[in-house]
Amino acid sequence: MTGGVGMGKSKAAQLLRSRGVPVVDTDEVARELVEPGQPALAEIERLFGPQFIGSDGGLRRPALAKLVFSDAAARKQLEDVLHPRIRQVWRAQLAVWKTQSQSIVVVVIPLLFETNAQIELDATVCVACSQPTQQRRLLVRGWSKEQIQQRIQAQWPLEQKIARADFVVWTEAGLDVHTAQLDRILSQVMHSANPPVGAQD
Repeated sequence: MTGGVGMGKSKAAQLLRSRGVPVVDTDEVARELVEPGQPALAEIERLFGPQFIGSDGGLRRPALAKLVFSDAAARKQLEDVLHPRIRQVWRAQLAVWKTQSQSIVVVVIPLLFETNAQIELDATVCVACSQPTQQRRLLVRGWSKEQIQQRIQAQWPLEQKIARADFVVWTEAGLDVHTAQLDRILSQVMHSANPPVGAQD
């Protein structure tokens, strides 16, 4: 599952979990990887300097975000530190779920197509909304218009994500509509994974 920033991926993941669908969210994985004592945090300090580490030993996220979203080369350095580790984590989680014979599992990857991770997965879902709604949601987070634009530009245009996705969840309407769309997708994916006896390819 992917989608633009502020378009509802976290809410979709929450709804899926409420339906018993196992979900691994790579944003959550990334946060865990930069906790104090983690090798990735030490590498970030080595690359970018001690000024990005707080007095408590934790990552100064706003300061690092300000740097990497205004400097493409710095963002690439950070991605080179985190992306291989993130992929290793979700691959390992998928392997565990496979041994448990889970029928449907979900990996939330904001940069799904940008990192070509979709080739390892069976189906893709893009969570999307209009640009005005996206802007409004991100402003509520306290982001400036400049910060919003920087983060949007760090991802592929939404149209490209939608064009490549197998399914799209449009999050403009209420939660009931959001939920209904996810339920239809789950039903279709389940049907594809377990075709009726005698069904032809």
